Amino acid sequence: MLDQIHLLAAVTVLGVLEQAYFFLQVIYARRKFGVSPPKISGPPEFERIFRAQMNSSEYFPIFLALLWQAGLFFHQGLAAALGLLYLYARYCYFTGYRASSSERLTPIYFSTGVLWILVAASALGILHFFLSHYVGLNILQLLTA
Repeated sequence: MLDQIHLLAAVTVLGVLEQAYFFLQVIYARRKFGVSPPKISGPPEFERIFRAQMNSSEYFPIFLALLWQAGLFFHQGLAAALGLLYLYARYCYFTGYRASSSERLTPIYFSTGVLWILVAASALGILHFFLSHYVGLNILQLLTA
């Protein structure tokens, strides 16, 4: 069983480490700009870092759910590769947003596109499972016949 999920687990750990990095960046920004918790407003430089971290945290559960569904029901390798692309896009989003709010746009559009591909892979995989398990219809056999 572990050989069916090891890539998904590795991408999950990388995602958690990325989130930790984003959290640390907010801590450093709080110190640098003198914004003590629980305040969330300060200089624009701090607010961009804070928002980039919050936005990334808000999307992380969605990413994890789609990563695992696509990996379990569709294809682990494809899901893991898409997961790596998503994490890279999120890193570019974070660093872009830190520099300027306009530099976040291309990476956010790209990462959203990756999420939509994961949605499609998840839906197709789950549909295939239901059709083959409950209806006895194997779409893959029909396509190759």
